[in-house]
Amino acid sequence: MNQKPIYQSRFESLNCCILIPTYNNEKTLGSVLQDLLLYTSNLVVVNDGSTDTTKTILKDFHEINIHHFEENKGKGEALKHGFKLAEELGYDYAITIDSDGQHYPDDLDVFLTHLEEKKPETEILLVGDRNMGQDGIPGKSTTGNKFSNFWFLVVTGTQLTDTQSGYRLYPLKVVNQIKLYTNKFELEIEIIVKSAWRKVKVRNVPIKVFYEENRVTHFRPFWDITRITILYIWFVLVSFFYIHPRDTYQDFRKKGYKRFWKENIIKSQEPAHKKAAAIALGVFVGILPFWGLHTLLVFSLAAMFKLNKVVAFLFSNISIPPLIPFIIYASYQAGSLLTGHGLAWELRPEDFDSTADIFFGLWQYIIGSFALAGIAALLLWIVFYFLFSVTNQKQVIKP
Repeated sequence: MNQKPIYQSRFESLNCCILIPTYNNEKTLGSVLQDLLLYTSNLVVVNDGSTDTTKTILKDFHEINIHHFEENKGKGEALKHGFKLAEELGYDYAITIDSDGQHYPDDLDVFLTHLEEKKPETEILLVGDRNMGQDGIPGKSTTGNKFSNFWFLVVTGTQLTDTQSGYRLYPLKVVNQIKLYTNKFELEIEIIVKSAWRKVKVRNVPIKVFYEENRVTHFRPFWDITRITILYIWFVLVSFFYIHPRDTYQDFRKKGYKRFWKENIIKSQEPAHKKAAAIALGVFVGILPFWGLHTLLVFSLAAMFKLNKVVAFLFSNISIPPLIPFIIYASYQAGSLLTGHGLAWELRPEDFDSTADIFFGLWQYIIGSFALAGIAALLLWIVFYFLFSVTNQKQVIKP
């Protein structure tokens, strides 16, 4: 009598399966599948047009749901097909694992435990954290991962320490509703970014990893990194001009000014100097003469300096239409003082009767806007630092 797989009852109660996309991994595929079958029989394999002995190997695994592509389409396409196939089979979640032997099957417990503990009203997407700083991890993998982690933070506001691990748990109903356009390795980035935008809790979970010296990898450093970079450029544009403003506006509208100020700013656990710095940064960027780019700048700088992006964005809206003429006028006057021309209270068309005058006036405005932005930011930082310091002190001594 065959023994029941170790985690079979847990996989069944959670409606979860394991999804393995594979391409030309004949050396490790068989052992990976045999090891996984010790834990569950809920396996789905997508053979991405392998040209080695993969088909022959898979013939020995009759208990596994297997689909073959006639030609190689890329890991992204294999995953997309696998997600749809898994949902059609009745599963709600899929744990993806690579077939190159770098992942440990006993780490399935980590994913299952988090899934068992999740709240019913929230949805989660888990990404294995391979601890990329440990010995034995290739330098190229570490560098690429740091690049991806930073830009994932910028476009989603979520801090991850590993965004490129293939060992993951996906909520199928969410993933299969997302319009996905990529079909190679970058699909894994596309999914976690778009899931985060849909308010799915994207988190890292600790896993082990084994890097064999001569392991087979189909990652093409130049082309795949280029594709990931282009994808992030697009995400930056979408997030700065739509996602971040939308989320901030919805949160602000839902809470109202008083509640938003109290919960998101006053009661924030950040130190007073960082809260004041977020406000100062917002005002500084809002005054600068980079019209149309304020959102991009404020979110980029807030992420770079690890400041509250929501607060910085709100205060960057100082440059709203009713205030724009006053900001431009004050900037021009500040520039006039800095260039030694003194204040010119009245601006008349005849003062700009040549191209040189126009360019000099523009230069005065640009110089003045930076000066005005710096002075306003510094003064606001001092005022709000004092305000937040007093408020934080009251919260500490409050019984």
